[in-house]
Amino acid sequence: MPSLDAARLRAELVRPTGPYAALDVVASTGSTNADLREAVTEGAADRTVLIAEQQTAGLGRRGRMWVSPPDTGLYLSVLLRPERVPFSGYGSLAVAAGLAVVDTATELGARVVLKWPNDVLARDGRGKCAGILAEAVASDENAVVLGLGVNVRRAREPVRPGPGSLPAVSLAELGARVTDRTKVARLLLASLHAREKRWRAARGDLAAAGLLADYRAHCATLGQEVKVTVAGAKALVGRAVDVDEAGALVLDTTSGRRTVFAGDVTHLRPAVE
Repeated sequence: MPSLDAARLRAELVRPTGPYAALDVVASTGSTNADLREAVTEGAADRTVLIAEQQTAGLGRRGRMWVSPPDTGLYLSVLLRPERVPFSGYGSLAVAAGLAVVDTATELGARVVLKWPNDVLARDGRGKCAGILAEAVASDENAVVLGLGVNVRRAREPVRPGPGSLPAVSLAELGARVTDRTKVARLLLASLHAREKRWRAARGDLAAAGLLADYRAHCATLGQEVKVTVAGAKALVGRAVDVDEAGALVLDTTSGRRTVFAGDVTHLRPAVE
């Protein structure tokens, strides 16, 4: 399979042609998020992009491994320095990123939905095609590193699901008309910029950014009976009724309404059409 075309991506996406400050493609690294976290302290510019053909230690939420085989997916991170967004607003960035993945998949012809807080699933419920990890980084100037892992083509070897997670599925298996990873990367980064620009201008307020209604429309978690597992706390079970302007999930439980800012969600019935 052809490698990512770094020169083409830079020509189309890096200033002065595009919105990004820098874009590099590496053959292999442990984790693009880890590399850009280090780059924050070295003064890397706002909207710096790193893409890896392969990750050997890719991570998802709560330190879980994100399997990143070569030639089949996109594994990229973007360093952002949204100086007007309060640190407390960084948590809603994953919502904007999730919408960018949905925009991309839809443009390609793949049918997907969002699962709160940061997974992209096949609309028919058969598996997970993308994950998102946003990590705030404290430095002289606050920053956030946004990681996206997207399965573009089916992996040659089966990928074992993580604990309680869905099987991996690719955009190609979901009907994507284009699986050239350079074209998918260009489309994804353009979609991310469009969504992130609105998020930044609204200082992380999803409603003010015009993103909240879109998220609600694409979020398969809403209306579901769910179990939410929160580290160090008893699991919550209830009906997911809303996502608020900060990106938190609102549940109706037997003990009343609860708002959850972070946690692992299990749909207690399949999210299908």
